[in-house]
Amino acid sequence: MLRPTVPTDIPRLAAIRARPEVYARWRGGADLVAAVIEDLTDADTETLAVVYEEAVVGMIQWSAETDPDYRHASIDIYLDPAVHGRGLGTDAVRTLARHLITDHGHHRVVIDPASDNAAAIRAYEKAGFRPVGVLRRYERGPDGSWHDALLMDLLAEELTD
Repeated sequence: MLRPTVPTDIPRLAAIRARPEVYARWRGGADLVAAVIEDLTDADTETLAVVYEEAVVGMIQWSAETDPDYRHASIDIYLDPAVHGRGLGTDAVRTLARHLITDHGHHRVVIDPASDNAAAIRAYEKAGFRPVGVLRRYERGPDGSWHDALLMDLLAEELTD
């Protein structure tokens, strides 16, 4: 289930983000609670908690490019490693993409996982996303070095069930 995030989700989401296999491996950060609060209070980003068996197991967020000539939505997601491999990421991404296409009229949705995040890339491909290209030295890692990301997109007619 996806539901709007609430302030009481912050400690749980920060703990999930602290896990190396989730977030800290690629971006890290000294204050993950502050980072979660920043995500939840960003006026240009909508955040949703991913809930499984009545527990918050992650967060998915989206934002939109509003220029009519470039209009599209972008998605980002992270899940607790305890629920990896169950299809929850694919389901959450597919559900949000369907909402963005059906309810917000987007014709294209993008996502940009780290290029070495094979599990995430597989999950997004299952939802219908296709690789577009490598964003070279796209994101700074916790060690200060730059890392590549894979730009993936999904056109409305490519959304899988």
